[in-house]
Amino acid sequence: MAHTTPESMDLLARSWRRCTSALVPRTITGSVFDQLLARYSEPHRRYHTLQHLAECLAHVEAVRHLAEQPGEVEFALWFHDGIYDTQRHDNERQSADWARAVLQGHGAVPAAVQRIDELIMATCHSALPVTPDAQLLVDIDLSILGALPPRFAEYEEQIRQEYAFVPEDLFRQKRGEILRAFLARPVIYSTPHFQAALEARARGNLRLAIAGITG
Repeated sequence: MAHTTPESMDLLARSWRRCTSALVPRTITGSVFDQLLARYSEPHRRYHTLQHLAECLAHVEAVRHLAEQPGEVEFALWFHDGIYDTQRHDNERQSADWARAVLQGHGAVPAAVQRIDELIMATCHSALPVTPDAQLLVDIDLSILGALPPRFAEYEEQIRQEYAFVPEDLFRQKRGEILRAFLARPVIYSTPHFQAALEARARGNLRLAIAGITG
């Protein structure tokens, strides 16, 4: 498992216990946890890995107090990239369906199941999130844009590796469109916490990345 340490594995185990115990009356079996770890360790992944998941969950630990339903936000992050195939366009839907099946099979409250489904679908990033928990979750998912420059550069290289099958010119065109769309937003982050912490650095990172693609 690339980019994992004993500390990050401890974080993953702690997070899983916390969010599942908050949502279901019956313990979710260890096999689901193991299945998720296996998914995030698939060989075709370079960015959407346990490294990304652990980074998201580290943010959760720092901002849980800002969530209306912290267990739901945390559980949704576990599943948001549970299914990830760069040549499909329904990864979020497939991931949300998996989360829904697990929750329903373990007695979760239907309203919570629906909210988690919506949280996972918010990571399509096709529209700005509306609810406070969706805003928080999406900000966590996009926190990589405001990472320190070495980590952001690593992220950009990881994305290129995930799309290694795409010709260079086409990749530069499509990647430039994605990055420019984020930069064109009035704000990248919806919550005051992430605006203060990461907005300025994210815009700097995006400008450099766009210049590197188009230069």
